[in-house]
Amino acid sequence: MNAHFAFRSLGGTGYTCHVMGFGCYRIADGSATHEKALEKYLNFGGNLIDTSANYGDGLSEILIGKVLKRIDRSRSIVVTKGGYIQGQNMRLAQEMDFPEVVKYGDGLWHCIHPEFLKTQIDRSLRRMQLDYGDVFLLHNPEYYINHAAQTQPITESVLDEFYRRIQTAFQYLETEVQTGRIRYYGISSNNFGLHEKDRARTSVKRALEKAEQISAGHHFRVVQLPMNVYESGGALYPTHDGKSVLQFCKDNGIGVLLNRPLNAFYQGKLYRLADYVKPGREKPDENFLDNLLQPLQMLENECIRTFDGEAFGQKGEGLAAYLKYIALDLPSPDYWNGVMDQYIVPPVTQWMRRGAELHNVHPQWNDWQNRFIRTINETLEGIEKFLYTSNQPVSDRIRTNLYRAGYPESAETLSRIAMALLAQLDGVSCVLNGMRTSEYVDDAMGVPSMPAVESLPILQRFQSFTDI
Repeated sequence: MNAHFAFRSLGGTGYTCHVMGFGCYRIADGSATHEKALEKYLNFGGNLIDTSANYGDGLSEILIGKVLKRIDRSRSIVVTKGGYIQGQNMRLAQEMDFPEVVKYGDGLWHCIHPEFLKTQIDRSLRRMQLDYGDVFLLHNPEYYINHAAQTQPITESVLDEFYRRIQTAFQYLETEVQTGRIRYYGISSNNFGLHEKDRARTSVKRALEKAEQISAGHHFRVVQLPMNVYESGGALYPTHDGKSVLQFCKDNGIGVLLNRPLNAFYQGKLYRLADYVKPGREKPDENFLDNLLQPLQMLENECIRTFDGEAFGQKGEGLAAYLKYIALDLPSPDYWNGVMDQYIVPPVTQWMRRGAELHNVHPQWNDWQNRFIRTINETLEGIEKFLYTSNQPVSDRIRTNLYRAGYPESAETLSRIAMALLAQLDGVSCVLNGMRTSEYVDDAMGVPSMPAVESLPILQRFQSFTDI
Protein backbone atom coordinates (compact mmCIF):
# COMPACT_ATOMS: atom_id res chain seq x y z
CA MET A 1 0.00 0.00 0.00
CA ASN A 2 0.90 3.65 -0.05
CA ALA A 3 -0.68 6.99 0.80
CA HIS A 4 -2.81 6.73 -2.37
CA PHE A 5 -4.66 3.79 -0.79
CA ALA A 6 -5.12 5.40 2.61
CA PHE A 7 -8.71 6.33 1.68
CA ARG A 8 -11.45 4.22 0.17
CA SER A 9 -15.22 4.29 -0.34
CA LEU A 10 -17.51 3.39 2.54
CA GLY A 11 -19.77 1.18 0.45
CA GLY A 12 -22.54 3.07 -1.32
CA THR A 13 -22.76 5.87 1.24
CA GLY A 14 -20.85 8.39 -0.84
CA TYR A 15 -18.39 8.82 2.02
CA THR A 16 -14.65 8.32 1.61
CA CYS A 17 -13.03 7.02 4.79
CA HIS A 18 -9.48 6.50 5.98
CA VAL A 19 -8.49 2.84 6.01
CA MET A 20 -7.73 3.14 9.75
CA GLY A 21 -10.60 4.11 12.03
CA PHE A 22 -10.48 5.38 15.60
CA GLY A 23 -12.24 2.79 17.79
CA CYS A 24 -13.65 4.22 21.01
CA TYR A 25 -14.49 1.08 23.03
CA ARG A 26 -12.24 2.08 25.93
CA ILE A 27 -12.12 5.83 25.32
CA ALA A 28 -13.66 8.01 28.04
CA ASP A 29 -14.17 11.66 28.85
CA GLY A 30 -11.84 12.77 31.63
CA SER A 31 -8.73 11.22 30.10
CA ALA A 32 -6.40 13.82 28.59
CA THR A 33 -4.46 10.94 27.01
CA HIS A 34 -7.52 9.72 25.13
CA GLU A 35 -8.46 13.24 24.06
CA LYS A 36 -4.97 13.95 22.71
CA ALA A 37 -4.93 10.62 20.89
CA LEU A 38 -8.21 11.40 19.08
CA GLU A 39 -6.98 14.87 18.16
CA LYS A 40 -3.73 13.38 16.83
CA TYR A 41 -5.64 10.84 14.75
CA LEU A 42 -7.74 13.58 13.16
CA ASN A 43 -4.67 15.74 12.55
CA PHE A 44 -3.00 12.77 10.84
CA GLY A 45 -5.87 12.81 8.33
CA GLY A 46 -7.99 10.09 9.93
CA ASN A 47 -11.72 10.71 9.63
CA LEU A 48 -13.76 7.73 10.85
CA ILE A 49 -14.69 7.55 14.54
CA ASP A 50 -16.53 4.48 15.83
CA THR A 51 -18.32 4.54 19.18
CA SER A 52 -21.47 3.29 20.90
CA ALA A 53 -23.99 4.48 23.46
CA ASN A 54 -22.69 1.92 25.97
CA TYR A 55 -18.96 2.64 25.61
CA GLY A 56 -17.94 4.05 28.97
CA ASP A 57 -21.68 4.38 29.73
CA GLY A 58 -21.77 7.43 27.44
CA LEU A 59 -18.38 8.92 28.38
CA SER A 60 -16.90 7.88 25.05
CA GLU A 61 -19.47 9.92 23.13
CA ILE A 62 -19.01 12.91 25.44
CA LEU A 63 -15.27 13.00 24.71
CA ILE A 64 -15.92 12.76 20.97
CA GLY A 65 -18.31 15.69 21.20
CA LYS A 66 -15.69 17.84 22.93
CA VAL A 67 -13.07 17.11 20.30
CA LEU A 68 -15.39 17.55 17.32
CA LYS A 69 -16.41 21.00 18.56
CA ARG A 70 -12.84 22.10 17.75
CA ILE A 71 -12.72 20.86 14.16
CA ASP A 72 -14.73 21.12 10.96
CA ARG A 73 -17.57 18.60 11.44
CA SER A 74 -17.62 17.79 7.71
CA ARG A 75 -14.13 16.30 8.04
CA SER A 76 -15.35 13.39 10.17
CA ILE A 77 -17.53 10.31 9.74
CA VAL A 78 -19.15 9.47 13.08
CA VAL A 79 -20.45 5.92 13.59
CA THR A 80 -22.39 5.09 16.74
CA LYS A 81 -24.50 2.16 17.84
CA GLY A 82 -27.43 1.22 20.04
CA GLY A 83 -28.88 -1.94 21.55
CA TYR A 84 -27.17 -2.62 24.88
CA ILE A 85 -29.04 -1.98 28.12
CA GLN A 86 -26.51 -1.41 30.90
CA GLY A 87 -25.69 1.37 33.34
CA GLN A 88 -27.77 4.46 32.58
CA ASN A 89 -29.76 2.53 29.98
CA MET A 90 -30.68 -0.10 32.55
CA ARG A 91 -32.23 2.55 34.78
CA LEU A 92 -34.03 3.99 31.74
CA ALA A 93 -35.35 0.58 30.68
CA GLN A 94 -36.63 -0.16 34.18
CA GLU A 95 -38.53 3.13 34.11
CA MET A 96 -39.83 2.95 30.53
CA ASP A 97 -40.58 -0.78 30.15
CA PHE A 98 -39.60 -0.98 26.46
CA PRO A 99 -41.11 -3.74 24.27
CA GLU A 100 -39.12 -6.78 23.11
CA VAL A 101 -36.31 -6.49 25.64
CA VAL A 102 -33.95 -9.48 25.73
CA LYS A 103 -33.04 -10.01 29.39
CA TYR A 104 -29.82 -11.85 28.71
CA GLY A 105 -28.34 -11.78 32.22
CA ASP A 106 -27.98 -9.79 35.42
CA GLY A 107 -27.03 -6.25 34.46
CA LEU A 108 -27.11 -7.03 30.73
CA TRP A 109 -30.26 -6.58 28.68
CA HIS A 110 -30.62 -5.84 24.99
CA CYS A 111 -33.20 -4.19 22.74
CA ILE A 112 -33.52 -2.99 19.13
CA HIS A 113 -37.18 -1.99 19.30
CA PRO A 114 -37.90 1.47 17.81
CA GLU A 115 -39.02 2.90 21.15
CA PHE A 116 -35.64 2.10 22.66
CA LEU A 117 -33.62 3.07 19.58
CA LYS A 118 -35.19 6.53 19.60
CA THR A 119 -33.89 7.15 23.12
CA GLN A 120 -30.43 6.00 22.04
CA ILE A 121 -30.23 8.34 19.07
CA ASP A 122 -31.59 11.19 21.22
CA ARG A 123 -28.95 10.65 23.89
CA SER A 124 -26.04 9.91 21.56
CA LEU A 125 -26.55 13.10 19.56
CA ARG A 126 -26.90 15.12 22.74
CA ARG A 127 -23.72 13.67 24.27
CA MET A 128 -21.75 14.28 21.08
CA GLN A 129 -23.31 17.74 20.57
CA LEU A 130 -24.20 16.81 16.99
CA ASP A 131 -27.20 17.52 14.78
CA TYR A 132 -26.79 14.19 13.02
CA GLY A 133 -24.80 10.97 13.04
CA ASP A 134 -23.33 9.66 9.80
CA VAL A 135 -23.99 5.99 10.53
CA PHE A 136 -26.10 4.29 13.20
CA LEU A 137 -25.61 0.55 13.75
CA LEU A 138 -27.73 -2.01 15.57
CA HIS A 139 -25.23 -3.23 18.15
CA ASN A 140 -24.97 -7.03 18.30
CA PRO A 141 -28.66 -7.83 17.70
CA GLU A 142 -27.75 -11.54 17.85
CA TYR A 143 -28.31 -11.35 21.60
CA TYR A 144 -31.86 -12.41 20.70
CA ILE A 145 -30.56 -15.63 19.09
CA ASN A 146 -27.99 -16.27 21.82
CA HIS A 147 -30.66 -15.87 24.50
CA ALA A 148 -33.11 -18.16 22.70
CA ALA A 149 -30.37 -20.79 22.30
CA GLN A 150 -30.11 -21.07 26.09
CA THR A 151 -33.47 -22.83 26.22
CA GLN A 152 -34.18 -24.19 22.72
CA PRO A 153 -32.58 -25.13 19.41
CA ILE A 154 -32.07 -22.28 16.93
CA THR A 155 -34.99 -23.17 14.67
CA GLU A 156 -36.11 -21.40 11.52
CA SER A 157 -38.89 -19.73 13.51
CA VAL A 158 -36.27 -18.24 15.88
CA LEU A 159 -34.36 -16.87 12.90
CA ASP A 160 -37.54 -15.54 11.29
CA GLU A 161 -38.34 -13.61 14.45
CA PHE A 162 -34.76 -12.33 14.62
CA TYR A 163 -34.92 -10.86 11.11
CA ARG A 164 -38.44 -9.54 11.72
CA ARG A 165 -37.04 -7.51 14.62
CA ILE A 166 -34.21 -6.29 12.42
CA GLN A 167 -36.67 -5.21 9.72
CA THR A 168 -38.80 -3.37 12.28
CA ALA A 169 -35.67 -1.54 13.44
CA PHE A 170 -34.74 -0.76 9.82
CA GLN A 171 -38.20 0.69 9.16
CA TYR A 172 -37.76 3.03 12.10
CA LEU A 173 -34.21 3.99 11.11
CA GLU A 174 -35.48 4.97 7.64
CA THR A 175 -37.68 7.56 9.38
CA GLU A 176 -34.61 8.88 11.21
CA VAL A 177 -32.84 9.22 7.85
CA GLN A 178 -35.81 11.21 6.55
CA THR A 179 -35.69 13.58 9.53
CA GLY A 180 -31.95 14.04 8.99
CA ARG A 181 -30.78 12.74 12.37
CA ILE A 182 -28.81 9.90 10.74
CA ARG A 183 -27.54 9.50 7.17
CA TYR A 184 -27.16 5.70 6.93
CA TYR A 185 -27.66 2.65 9.12
CA GLY A 186 -26.51 -0.93 9.44
CA ILE A 187 -25.57 -3.74 11.81
CA SER A 188 -22.56 -4.48 13.96
CA SER A 189 -22.54 -8.21 14.72
CA ASN A 190 -19.98 -10.56 16.22
CA ASN A 191 -21.68 -13.37 14.29
CA PHE A 192 -21.27 -12.20 10.68
CA GLY A 193 -18.08 -14.22 10.25
CA LEU A 194 -19.33 -17.54 11.62
CA HIS A 195 -19.35 -20.67 9.50
CA GLU A 196 -22.39 -21.34 7.31
CA LYS A 197 -23.29 -24.39 9.40
CA ASP A 198 -23.50 -22.29 12.56
CA ARG A 199 -27.18 -21.46 13.06
CA ALA A 200 -26.27 -18.40 15.15
CA ARG A 201 -24.60 -16.73 12.14
CA THR A 202 -25.92 -13.28 11.24
CA SER A 203 -26.55 -13.09 7.50
CA VAL A 204 -25.86 -9.85 5.62
CA LYS A 205 -27.94 -11.25 2.74
CA ARG A 206 -31.07 -11.76 4.84
CA ALA A 207 -30.67 -8.34 6.44
CA LEU A 208 -30.29 -6.77 2.98
CA GLU A 209 -33.44 -8.54 1.78
CA LYS A 210 -35.34 -7.03 4.71
CA ALA A 211 -34.07 -3.56 3.81
CA GLU A 212 -35.02 -4.02 0.14
CA GLN A 213 -38.53 -5.03 1.18
CA ILE A 214 -38.87 -1.65 2.91
CA SER A 215 -37.61 0.43 -0.01
CA ALA A 216 -35.49 0.11 -3.13
CA GLY A 217 -33.79 3.29 -1.95
CA HIS A 218 -33.03 1.96 1.52
CA HIS A 219 -30.10 3.28 3.56
CA PHE A 220 -28.73 -0.03 4.90
CA ARG A 221 -25.17 0.58 3.77
CA VAL A 222 -22.70 -0.43 6.54
CA VAL A 223 -21.84 -3.55 8.52
CA GLN A 224 -19.23 -4.12 11.20
CA LEU A 225 -17.67 -7.40 12.28
CA PRO A 226 -14.64 -8.72 14.15
CA MET A 227 -11.71 -9.92 12.08
CA ASN A 228 -8.09 -10.78 12.76
CA VAL A 229 -5.58 -13.40 11.64
CA TYR A 230 -7.27 -16.06 13.78
CA GLU A 231 -10.90 -15.02 13.22
CA SER A 232 -11.07 -14.46 9.49
CA GLY A 233 -14.29 -16.26 8.57
CA GLY A 234 -15.72 -13.06 7.10
CA ALA A 235 -12.97 -13.16 4.46
CA LEU A 236 -12.67 -16.95 4.02
CA TYR A 237 -16.07 -18.66 4.44
CA PRO A 238 -18.32 -18.73 1.31
CA THR A 239 -21.48 -18.13 3.34
CA HIS A 240 -23.38 -15.90 0.88
CA ASP A 241 -24.19 -17.87 -2.28
CA GLY A 242 -20.58 -18.99 -2.55
CA LYS A 243 -19.20 -15.58 -1.64
CA SER A 244 -17.55 -14.41 1.57
CA VAL A 245 -19.08 -11.62 3.64
CA LEU A 246 -16.46 -9.22 2.25
CA GLN A 247 -17.16 -10.11 -1.38
CA PHE A 248 -20.96 -10.05 -0.93
CA CYS A 249 -20.80 -6.62 0.70
CA LYS A 250 -18.54 -5.26 -2.01
CA ASP A 251 -20.88 -6.50 -4.73
CA ASN A 252 -23.89 -4.92 -3.00
CA GLY A 253 -22.47 -1.52 -2.05
CA ILE A 254 -22.21 -2.22 1.68
CA GLY A 255 -19.27 -0.68 3.53
CA VAL A 256 -17.36 -2.99 5.88
CA LEU A 257 -15.79 -1.92 9.17
CA LEU A 258 -13.54 -4.45 10.92
CA ASN A 259 -13.13 -4.46 14.70
CA ARG A 260 -10.86 -6.41 17.06
CA PRO A 261 -7.93 -6.57 14.58
CA LEU A 262 -5.49 -7.09 17.47
CA ASN A 263 -7.57 -9.10 19.98
CA ALA A 264 -8.02 -12.67 18.77
CA PHE A 265 -10.03 -15.44 20.40
CA TYR A 266 -8.47 -18.77 19.49
CA GLN A 267 -8.84 -22.20 21.11
CA GLY A 268 -10.66 -20.67 24.07
CA LYS A 269 -8.01 -18.05 24.81
CA LEU A 270 -7.52 -14.36 24.05
CA TYR A 271 -4.35 -13.42 22.17
CA ARG A 272 -3.14 -9.85 21.76
CA LEU A 273 -1.46 -9.39 18.38
CA ALA A 274 1.19 -6.92 19.51
CA ASP A 275 4.75 -6.66 20.75
CA TYR A 276 5.29 -5.87 24.43
CA VAL A 277 9.04 -5.73 24.89
CA LYS A 278 11.12 -3.86 22.33
CA PRO A 279 14.38 -5.49 21.22
CA GLY A 280 17.23 -4.72 23.62
CA ARG A 281 14.93 -3.72 26.48
CA GLU A 282 14.36 -5.65 29.67
CA LYS A 283 10.99 -6.80 30.91
CA PRO A 284 9.66 -4.37 33.59
CA ASP A 285 9.75 -5.67 37.16
CA GLU A 286 8.00 -4.90 40.47
CA ASN A 287 9.92 -1.63 40.81
CA PHE A 288 8.36 -0.50 37.53
CA LEU A 289 4.94 -1.26 38.99
CA ASP A 290 5.69 0.69 42.19
CA ASN A 291 6.75 3.74 40.15
CA LEU A 292 3.65 3.44 37.99
CA LEU A 293 1.36 3.39 41.04
CA GLN A 294 3.11 6.22 42.92
CA PRO A 295 1.08 9.13 41.38
CA LEU A 296 -2.14 7.32 42.26
CA GLN A 297 -0.92 6.74 45.83
CA MET A 298 -0.11 10.44 46.17
CA LEU A 299 -3.58 11.44 44.99
CA GLU A 300 -5.23 9.06 47.43
CA ASN A 301 -3.11 10.47 50.27
CA GLU A 302 -4.12 13.97 49.17
CA CYS A 303 -7.80 12.98 49.31
CA ILE A 304 -7.46 11.70 52.86
CA ARG A 305 -5.47 14.74 53.94
CA THR A 306 -7.47 17.48 52.18
CA PHE A 307 -11.03 16.18 52.49
CA ASP A 308 -10.67 13.90 55.51
CA GLY A 309 -11.75 11.22 53.06
CA GLU A 310 -11.73 7.49 53.58
CA ALA A 311 -9.12 5.21 52.03
CA PHE A 312 -10.20 2.89 49.22
CA GLY A 313 -11.21 -0.66 50.09
CA GLN A 314 -13.26 -2.45 52.71
CA LYS A 315 -10.19 -2.70 54.93
CA GLY A 316 -8.85 0.70 53.92
CA GLU A 317 -5.84 -0.85 52.23
CA GLY A 318 -5.77 1.86 49.58
CA LEU A 319 -6.28 1.77 45.83
CA ALA A 320 -2.60 1.62 44.83
CA ALA A 321 -2.00 -1.40 47.10
CA TYR A 322 -5.18 -3.06 45.82
CA LEU A 323 -4.12 -2.65 42.18
CA LYS A 324 -0.60 -3.89 42.89
CA TYR A 325 -1.98 -7.00 44.57
CA ILE A 326 -4.16 -7.75 41.52
CA ALA A 327 -1.36 -7.10 39.04
CA LEU A 328 1.07 -9.44 40.81
CA ASP A 329 -1.53 -12.11 41.60
CA LEU A 330 -3.16 -12.40 38.18
CA PRO A 331 -2.24 -15.82 36.71
CA SER A 332 -2.45 -14.55 33.11
CA PRO A 333 -2.99 -11.19 31.38
CA ASP A 334 -5.91 -12.85 29.59
CA TYR A 335 -7.94 -12.29 32.77
CA TRP A 336 -7.25 -8.53 32.93
CA ASN A 337 -10.32 -7.20 31.10
CA GLY A 338 -12.68 -9.41 33.10
CA VAL A 339 -11.03 -8.50 36.40
CA MET A 340 -11.12 -4.82 35.52
CA ASP A 341 -14.83 -4.94 34.60
CA GLN A 342 -15.79 -6.85 37.74
CA TYR A 343 -13.29 -6.04 40.49
CA ILE A 344 -11.80 -2.65 39.62
CA VAL A 345 -14.18 -0.36 37.76
CA PRO A 346 -17.31 -0.96 39.94
CA PRO A 347 -15.64 -0.47 43.37
CA VAL A 348 -13.56 2.51 42.17
CA THR A 349 -16.68 4.12 40.68
CA GLN A 350 -18.59 3.52 43.91
CA TRP A 351 -15.74 5.00 45.98
CA MET A 352 -15.63 8.07 43.76
CA ARG A 353 -19.39 8.59 43.90
CA ARG A 354 -19.38 8.31 47.67
CA GLY A 355 -16.56 10.83 47.84
CA ALA A 356 -18.42 13.23 45.55
CA GLU A 357 -21.54 13.01 47.71
CA LEU A 358 -19.52 13.90 50.80
CA HIS A 359 -17.01 16.41 49.46
CA ASN A 360 -18.28 18.05 46.24
CA VAL A 361 -18.96 21.29 48.11
CA HIS A 362 -15.27 21.56 48.94
CA PRO A 363 -13.60 24.16 46.67
CA GLN A 364 -10.77 21.76 45.76
CA TRP A 365 -12.86 18.68 45.05
CA ASN A 366 -13.44 19.16 41.29
CA ASP A 367 -9.74 19.77 40.63
CA TRP A 368 -8.76 16.68 42.62
CA GLN A 369 -11.44 14.58 40.92
CA ASN A 370 -10.28 15.57 37.42
CA ARG A 371 -6.66 14.74 38.27
CA PHE A 372 -7.72 11.43 39.79
CA ILE A 373 -9.75 10.37 36.71
CA ARG A 374 -6.84 11.20 34.42
CA THR A 375 -4.35 9.34 36.62
CA ILE A 376 -6.46 6.22 37.17
CA ASN A 377 -6.98 5.84 33.42
CA GLU A 378 -3.26 6.18 32.73
CA THR A 379 -2.42 3.78 35.58
CA LEU A 380 -4.78 1.06 34.36
CA GLU A 381 -3.33 1.31 30.86
CA GLY A 382 0.15 1.03 32.34
CA ILE A 383 -0.78 -2.05 34.37
CA GLU A 384 -2.18 -3.69 31.24
CA LYS A 385 1.12 -3.14 29.43
CA PHE A 386 3.02 -4.47 32.46
CA LEU A 387 0.93 -7.65 32.49
CA TYR A 388 1.24 -8.35 28.79
CA THR A 389 5.05 -8.19 28.72
CA SER A 390 5.01 -11.85 29.77
CA ASN A 391 3.30 -12.65 26.45
CA GLN A 392 6.16 -11.55 24.18
CA PRO A 393 7.26 -15.14 23.41
CA VAL A 394 3.71 -15.85 22.19
CA SER A 395 3.81 -12.75 19.97
CA ASP A 396 7.15 -13.94 18.56
CA ARG A 397 5.62 -17.31 17.61
CA ILE A 398 2.62 -15.63 15.94
CA ARG A 399 4.99 -13.46 13.91
CA THR A 400 6.94 -16.57 12.86
CA ASN A 401 3.72 -18.27 11.73
CA LEU A 402 2.82 -15.22 9.63
CA TYR A 403 6.20 -15.50 7.92
CA ARG A 404 5.61 -19.22 7.35
CA ALA A 405 2.26 -18.31 5.76
CA GLY A 406 3.98 -16.03 3.28
CA TYR A 407 4.13 -12.61 4.89
CA PRO A 408 7.52 -11.02 4.04
CA GLU A 409 9.85 -10.78 7.04
CA SER A 410 9.63 -7.29 8.47
CA ALA A 411 11.03 -5.09 11.22
CA GLU A 412 7.58 -3.53 11.68
CA THR A 413 5.58 -4.15 14.85
CA LEU A 414 3.38 -7.24 14.96
CA SER A 415 0.35 -5.00 15.49
CA ARG A 416 1.07 -2.99 12.34
CA ILE A 417 1.58 -6.18 10.32
CA ALA A 418 -1.71 -7.62 11.63
CA MET A 419 -3.64 -4.46 10.77
CA ALA A 420 -2.03 -4.04 7.34
CA LEU A 421 -2.94 -7.62 6.43
CA LEU A 422 -6.62 -6.84 7.04
CA ALA A 423 -6.53 -3.39 5.44
CA GLN A 424 -5.38 -4.93 2.15
CA LEU A 425 -8.27 -7.39 1.91
CA ASP A 426 -10.59 -6.65 -1.00
CA GLY A 427 -13.92 -5.32 0.27
CA VAL A 428 -12.66 -3.81 3.54
CA SER A 429 -13.54 -0.14 3.99
CA CYS A 430 -11.91 0.54 7.36
CA VAL A 431 -10.03 -1.28 10.11
CA LEU A 432 -10.99 0.00 13.56
CA ASN A 433 -8.29 0.15 16.21
CA GLY A 434 -8.50 1.29 19.83
CA MET A 435 -5.96 4.12 19.63
CA ARG A 436 -6.06 5.14 23.29
CA THR A 437 -2.59 6.73 23.23
CA SER A 438 -0.52 8.80 20.82
CA GLU A 439 1.79 5.81 20.51
CA TYR A 440 -1.09 3.65 19.27
CA VAL A 441 -2.07 6.37 16.78
CA ASP A 442 1.48 6.43 15.38
CA ASP A 443 1.45 2.65 15.01
CA ALA A 444 -1.94 2.45 13.28
CA MET A 445 -1.50 5.42 10.98
CA GLY A 446 1.64 3.85 9.54
CA VAL A 447 -0.45 1.04 8.01
CA PRO A 448 -1.03 2.77 4.63
CA SER A 449 2.74 2.92 4.13
CA MET A 450 3.17 -0.84 4.48
CA PRO A 451 4.20 -2.81 1.38
CA ALA A 452 1.45 -4.46 -0.65
CA VAL A 453 0.91 -8.18 -0.07
CA GLU A 454 -1.60 -10.82 -1.18
CA SER A 455 -3.55 -10.86 2.08
CA LEU A 456 -6.16 -13.50 1.33
CA PRO A 457 -3.75 -16.38 0.48
CA ILE A 458 -1.65 -15.48 3.53
CA LEU A 459 -4.71 -15.67 5.78
CA GLN A 460 -5.75 -18.97 4.20
CA ARG A 461 -2.32 -20.53 4.79
CA PHE A 462 -2.05 -19.08 8.29
CA GLN A 463 -5.08 -21.14 9.40
CA SER A 464 -3.03 -24.34 9.09
CA PHE A 465 -0.50 -23.19 11.70
CA THR A 466 -2.18 -24.10 14.98
CA ASP A 467 0.89 -24.00 17.22
CA ILE A 468 1.27 -20.91 19.43
